[in-house]
Amino acid sequence: MLTSQEKKELEIFACEIRKSTLTAIHSCGMGHIGGAMSMVEALAVLYGKVMHIDPKKPRMADRDRFVLSKGHCGPSLYATLSLKGYFPAEALTTMNQGGTILPSHVDRLKTPGVDYSAGSLGTGISVAVGSAVGARVTGGSYRTYCIVGDGECDEGQVWEAAMFCAQHKVDNLTVLIDYNKQQLDGWTKDICDLGSITEKFRQFGWYAQEIDGHDIGAIYEAIENSKACKGRPSVIVLNTIKGKGCSFAEAAGLCHHLPCSDEQYETEMKLLDEKIAKIRA
Repeated sequence: MLTSQEKKELEIFACEIRKSTLTAIHSCGMGHIGGAMSMVEALAVLYGKVMHIDPKKPRMADRDRFVLSKGHCGPSLYATLSLKGYFPAEALTTMNQGGTILPSHVDRLKTPGVDYSAGSLGTGISVAVGSAVGARVTGGSYRTYCIVGDGECDEGQVWEAAMFCAQHKVDNLTVLIDYNKQQLDGWTKDICDLGSITEKFRQFGWYAQEIDGHDIGAIYEAIENSKACKGRPSVIVLNTIKGKGCSFAEAAGLCHHLPCSDEQYETEMKLLDEKIAKIRA
């Protein structure tokens, strides 16, 4: 269980991730604000408390691995990596521009700290499975974490990976589903209703937990539970709000991809600074 001070520090870290995410998106004028914001608390817990990493040694052999399957939401991962010291904050304002180290979809060959490149949606979980199995084959001590979007769970490859993991008892893998209930074309329930994602994974043989995806303490405890579970893979379904922590995105309803004006940027940065001050008080 997190101490009150640890929880406070991670909540501040989440606010800083949101600020840096907005800086990157504002520099482009628009971006995938919704999905980038909804997974911020998960990133804060993973990179702020859970994962064994060293920004000074980004390719350290025994580091924990992270796969961002919903790779178009890279801005918040870039923000996190920058805050951890993998590269200077100034790089955030070059995102998606010529010569940048921060392309639209995450790329391990360009960005320090990115373990695996993102491709078509649905493929990242298979990459994560390969990473976890690779650790078992080579005797590696590292654990693999993967964030998957709920919309991409429409992809059959996700469920092929789920079957394989259960069959082969891949228990050094934790998958987190960003269940913000939206995808590019609208609400997930209107496009391809999966029903209970938690129950589906459970029926596929996974240890499945469902929690508030913006509750720092709940995320940490769920991850610790997943690490303690032996003999089967683990999934944590994060009930989230798309655009969380960005008032104009939350107000927009459907907010998969939005512009970010100078006025909106300045307002949100002020609101986040006020929230940080309140947490610290």
